[in-house]
Amino acid sequence: MSVTAGQVKELRERTGVGMMECKRALQDCGGDLEAAILRLRESGQLKAERKAGRAAAEGVLALAAGGGGALLLEVNCETDFVGKDESFRAFAQDAADAALAAGAADAAALAALPRDGGTFEDARLGLVQRLGENIRLRRLARLPAGDGVTAEYLHGGRIGALVRLEGGDAELARDLAMHVAASAPQWRDEDDVPADALERERAVLRARAERENAAQAKPKPPEILEKMVAGRLRKFLAERTLAGQKFVKDPERTVAQLLQSRQARVDAFVRLEVGEGLERREEDFAEEVRRQAEGG
Repeated sequence: MSVTAGQVKELRERTGVGMMECKRALQDCGGDLEAAILRLRESGQLKAERKAGRAAAEGVLALAAGGGGALLLEVNCETDFVGKDESFRAFAQDAADAALAAGAADAAALAALPRDGGTFEDARLGLVQRLGENIRLRRLARLPAGDGVTAEYLHGGRIGALVRLEGGDAELARDLAMHVAASAPQWRDEDDVPADALERERAVLRARAERENAAQAKPKPPEILEKMVAGRLRKFLAERTLAGQKFVKDPERTVAQLLQSRQARVDAFVRLEVGEGLERREEDFAEEVRRQAEGG
């Protein structure tokens, strides 16, 4: 059956799929637009399943903030090129806004939220088909609205931080959000460090000190070794806790000293960085072009 250019154009506008694929789908479905959309969606599902095993460690962080607090969402893709695509970034921002508004607890709950007559999972599959890469909603982190001051900071769509203060003001909260993004603290202060993490680090430092001591011509006594371990542990805590770190805008004082001078306290913070903890794909550009040319 022949189809009109207008039908093909409408199907392309609604799906973002290439002209020839739209034309074939309409021909196969006897010109039925809705049936053609379903066929393309099913095709996209199959393509998405083939791509799902491919490493996706690039992408973007999207930030949403409002009456429900603040939220960071990580959406991954395979290459930096797709990570800069406008439709990919628009999808990520829409998803972040929807997650905040709906109070979605995680990426799975977000995927089930409605979008454009389907769900965000449907939209993700459509994007996989259109852009030719594995795309996934990886994770989200939120700070619910509270009585304190909340600030958000997003650096280049790659690193994001949220901070909520008790006391202080918006400027201080913003400065601390920038600090968290730059310095990547793991815990708020020493009291927040889990006992097992502390004991594990102490064991590592003790083993290192004993190894170094054994290599000395005149080994130090055990009490000196313990002092060395304690000093190194203090340095570890200063580097890994927000309170112990040197404030990035004023390295002459720690974050704890800054907070004390402003009669403020960090109630909570979160930090995300695109691709952290993920294995990155090693592949050259020629191979990428070859695979896409083959429809991979």
